[in-house]
Amino acid sequence: MQLSSKQNEYILGASHRWNIKSGAVRSGKSFVDTAYMIPSRIRERAGEPGLNVILGVSRETVERNVLQPMREIYTDRLIGTINNRNIARVCGEDVYCLGAEKVSQVAKIQGSSIKYAYGDEVAKWNQEVFQMLKSRLDKQYSCFDGSCNPENPTHWLKQFIDSDADIYLQKYRIFDNPFLPSEYVYNLCKEYEDTVYYDRLIEGLWKRAEGAIYRKFADKPESFIQKADKEHITRIEIGVDFGGNGSGHSFVATAKYKSGRVQPVMSERHMNVDYQEGIDANILSDLIIEFVEKVVKKYGKPKALYWDNAETVLGQSITKACRKPFPFMVVLPAWKERIKDRIDYTVRLMGAGLFSITEDCETLSQALQDAVWDTKSNEDVRLDDGSTDIDSLDAFEYSIERDMNNLELNPVKGGI
Repeated sequence: MQLSSKQNEYILGASHRWNIKSGAVRSGKSFVDTAYMIPSRIRERAGEPGLNVILGVSRETVERNVLQPMREIYTDRLIGTINNRNIARVCGEDVYCLGAEKVSQVAKIQGSSIKYAYGDEVAKWNQEVFQMLKSRLDKQYSCFDGSCNPENPTHWLKQFIDSDADIYLQKYRIFDNPFLPSEYVYNLCKEYEDTVYYDRLIEGLWKRAEGAIYRKFADKPESFIQKADKEHITRIEIGVDFGGNGSGHSFVATAKYKSGRVQPVMSERHMNVDYQEGIDANILSDLIIEFVEKVVKKYGKPKALYWDNAETVLGQSITKACRKPFPFMVVLPAWKERIKDRIDYTVRLMGAGLFSITEDCETLSQALQDAVWDTKSNEDVRLDDGSTDIDSLDAFEYSIERDMNNLELNPVKGGI
């Protein structure tokens, strides 16, 4: 098993109560944990009182980011799967595998002593979960290994890292991983170029998000305009966001191509104030039917429509309205993944040259140009004070969020 000098340095130095690696994506932070640290820590404490715990954003990410990579090295004889009690057998020991995004998900270990804890994507956790964990590492031999990508410099985890707790901290840049192909590193740098994500996910710095979110698009929106290549569209999906009294209902149809290219082909926004008594469920259904008909006529039949799941009554209404005229189209509630993750995916598409837009997307184009970070917030939040069109951004993101796990993007050199 080949390790980088940085990874070997961690093995030798990580003898503290809290051992944390912070820095760039794909820099080798997690590999040293799954290949060496987690099995070693668990075996060292075998037979000692206390629980072993692996925490991630969700149970699914624990499986994907931690257990599966370990299984590939040590086989399923040593690395088990998570059962209905949230326990997996790892190196002969029971290990609780839990999501840390919500406090309720870790209730099963509240009050228990923890002898070893591993944390994946710690900066994405609920802060209360981390606070609970601090009080549970109560044995003399208790310790924590964890990794994270940096966020804003006022983040609660950064404050802990900078405290006087017993912490071993190692910082990573993407260039600290000598095993990555140079072309991959070049591509990833290109995807995040001119964004806050470059500072965080390439250089490993805790930087505040400021200014335009989609800077590349905002600087030169006309360069992203292309005609749709209708012959090579593999599917079209529509996102629908329901607005309140002061905002609008937005529709965005997005074409997907086999190459991985994503292209919004049509967008509309309908303001409640433009209608005498507002937009009720019947008017909304009619507007959506008209929109889908225009998409079908110009670009082809949509495969699916995803509506804002915060408004189930409106969603059920349009589901029923679309059933007869569009039997070929599935109508479902949107997943509504984390906004930060949706933004990150869009930024990467733009950076990779895999994003374009047609002239039929004026509302979405303006929304992308106007989108800015909220500088008054201590979190990465886009400004949502009515001065920008958040509705169209949400609708667009509902149309692409189910593709977000496909993050191995290949930038197109020389343009869009």
